[in-house]
Amino acid sequence: MDKIKELTLPLTDEQIKDLKAGDRVLLTGVLYTARDAAHKRLVELINGNKELPIDLNGSTIYYVGPTPTKKGEVIGSCGPTSSYRMDEYTEPLLKKGLKIMIGKGPRSNKLKELLKEYNALYLSSIGGAAASISSAVKKYELVCYEDLGAEAIYKLEVKDFYAIVTYDTNGGDLFLEGISKYKK
Repeated sequence: MDKIKELTLPLTDEQIKDLKAGDRVLLTGVLYTARDAAHKRLVELINGNKELPIDLNGSTIYYVGPTPTKKGEVIGSCGPTSSYRMDEYTEPLLKKGLKIMIGKGPRSNKLKELLKEYNALYLSSIGGAAASISSAVKKYELVCYEDLGAEAIYKLEVKDFYAIVTYDTNGGDLFLEGISKYKK
């Protein structure tokens, strides 16, 4: 099995190009949380030529709605949500510099083409391991859209956040590779 790659966010374009579907990574640095409603608001701002509440250039968005924080912990459980719901909002965010999306489940073929066009990645985090994932979060703060509750945009500082490259910039698709191996 290949070694886990330890990476510091934000990644350079060269680091992004070097990652391939199936690579396991440990991410350290800053990422933002956002789900459907927050994505919709961001795209509305972009379409209205208004300033965004976060700098998307080189950024990472994790598709998650953390649960309430328990006493003595940094964050509650924070497992990934199904990512396909964000597909319709993704291109405007990529145009603004978004480089990495983290979630679970397959995405559209159009999304895979956009990753090639914008030199970006889609990573999968492990669903069902929400409590374990929360141990990688070292700092958690509200950025905007407080009215959305758990679906607001939060800034997370993470250390050794485990994920797997699912779609890379060359069209690599871990889901298709897995299906192919199974059918043999």
